[in-house]
This record gives sequence, structure tokens and C-alpha cells, in this order.
Amino acid sequence: MNPELEPFVPLIPRLDLADPVAARKHYAEAAAARPAPDTTGLEIEDRLVPADPDVPVRIYRPHGAQGAVVWMHGGGFVMGDLDTEHLWAARIAEGSGAVVISVGYRLAPEHPFPAALDDVYAVLTWTFEHAAELGVDPERIAVGGHSAGAGLAAQATLRARDRQGPPIRFQLLNEPELDDRQETWSARNFTGTPWVGREAVAASWRYYLGSTPATPAAAPARAADLSGLPPAYIATAEFDPNRDDDILYALRLLQAGVSVELHQWPGTFHGSQAILSAEISQRQTAALAAALRRALTE
Repeated sequence: MNPELEPFVPLIPRLDLADPVAARKHYAEAAAARPAPDTTGLEIEDRLVPADPDVPVRIYRPHGAQGAVVWMHGGGFVMGDLDTEHLWAARIAEGSGAVVISVGYRLAPEHPFPAALDDVYAVLTWTFEHAAELGVDPERIAVGGHSAGAGLAAQATLRARDRQGPPIRFQLLNEPELDDRQETWSARNFTGTPWVGREAVAASWRYYLGSTPATPAAAPARAADLSGLPPAYIATAEFDPNRDDDILYALRLLQAGVSVELHQWPGTFHGSQAILSAEISQRQTAALAAALRRALTE
């Protein structure tokens, strides 16, 4: 464990998804306790993207942005909203110089697959169609997110490829949830890791899939063909049940001819980036923003 993170481990509650409503409350309280981000230089606007139903988004516009990222919050498909993601969305916008469209997608178990993906894809399509209004190049639109949000970003790239939808420039996947099967070494062995262990990941997938059998559309690691997808930055935490799924996905993308930057952060655990005082957390966030900046400006 990273020595800066280790003292916080006893203070971090285990993620319990048995009661989704209670889990959402605790998640929101933890987010509200973080310091407010510096939004100087950002124009922030809440909008509703027309869909069925309409999708709430929060748009962060830095000065002189060239591109945009459709950004999805974490929370195991069960928790999180525009407010819990405010800190991260603002930091990504400020650090990357990109317009960030943070998506308030529908949550499981009330809205299982494909509700969240439908919301994300509606916002992606809207962003492409309204690029001029947003002041960005329609050829410089990325998708990204944390955890389940990163999983949704990966799902959106597969749907866009298969439906010949909006051209996605880049996918920014931070500790993504990609595989419901949990067959890798990390998925099987990380049962007691801080905050998120195997049990929480399994519950997340049960809620998200509902009564629908798992398919590549919901779990990108199940996709047999990963060719034709946009370049990716994939970040993994060492003590994360998702770690090996993410690394294998990166390797399979490479083998399919997709350019990938893979960063494995030693001594970290799933969500430890929220410990803002740790130097490694600051480097993780800076690396995400820098990768996005490079992808949208080069």
C-alpha cells in the first residue's frame, strides 16, 4: 500500500450495496465532504438533453476549448450523480482544457441495462450534433469516466462502432468495470481490499444487468471483436478487483490494432484517488487530464 494512503484505510467504510438507497446517501455525503473545486475560468451550465426520458447534464466550458469529453461518474451503476462528480468533472475540464459534459444517467437497480447506456449514447449523439453550439470540433469528441462510468464509456464506443454512430476520438477509462464474470486473479482474490472488494463488484453487476443475460453490449470484456475502436488510456489500481480485467482489455485492444496507453498505479486501491492530499492521487488526476489534452489537441 502506498504510505500516504495507508493511514486512511482504517477510516474507509466497506462499500455495502445491499441497500442501494442507503449506499447512495453515504456516497453523496462523502462527496459533499470534499473541498469544493476551483471553478475559476470555467463556465458551468446545467442542461437537459432531449431523449426518452431527457438526460440531465452539467457542462463545464474552459476558455479556448478545442474538444469535448462526454464524462460518466462512478458508483457501481447504482450510486452517483452530477453533484457527486462535480469535483472530478471540474478538475478534468481545468486540467485538460476540454469541454466536459458530465452525464446524470439513470441508475440501477431501478433502471437496469440498457437504460444508462441509452442515456450516455443520447448525450454522445447530442454532443456531436451540437458541437458548433458547444464551440468544439465534432472530430474531437471523447468519452470517459471513472469505474462504472468508465465501463459505460467503453460500452458507448462499442455501440458507436456497431451502429456507425458519432466518431469518437478517444476513450479515457479510469479503473473501468468491464467484465461481469469476475474470473481473473484479482477479481477472485481481492475480497477484502479497501472500500471495494469482490462482493461489491458482483452486486454492482447484478443490479446493472437485472434479468438481462450478460452480453458484450453490457460487459465490453465479453466482446469478441475490439477492432475499430478509438485509442484508449486505461488506468488501473493495484489493489482493485477490476485490475486484471482492465489490463487484459488493454492487451486485447492492442492485439486488435487499437492504440492504448496503460497505466498501473502501484500501491493504490479502487477509488483511492478521492484521497486528495496524497501525491499519488494528484498524479493520477493530472495524468488523466494530460492524456485527454493530448488526444484532443494533437
